[in-house]
Amino acid sequence: MQGLEFLGRFLVLAGVMLIVIGGIVWGLAKVPSLSNLPGTIKIETSGFTCIFPLLASVVLSLVLTVALNIIVRLLNR
Repeated sequence: MQGLEFLGRFLVLAGVMLIVIGGIVWGLAKVPSLSNLPGTIKIETSGFTCIFPLLASVVLSLVLTVALNIIVRLLNR
């Protein structure tokens, strides 16, 4: 039954992480200036809009890389 205990803890942790990430995304959606960052490519035609947030993607990647490296280093002690 130890396998089920591990699975239960994993599911609870995954659920908590999803709630936290969802709250962060929801909060960031309220900030109006994030959609107007430099490096954002907008293609608008009649009935179609496509947005490529290049700079925001690079910044998010850097922040997540640093955060995950710090977490991994703390867990390996």
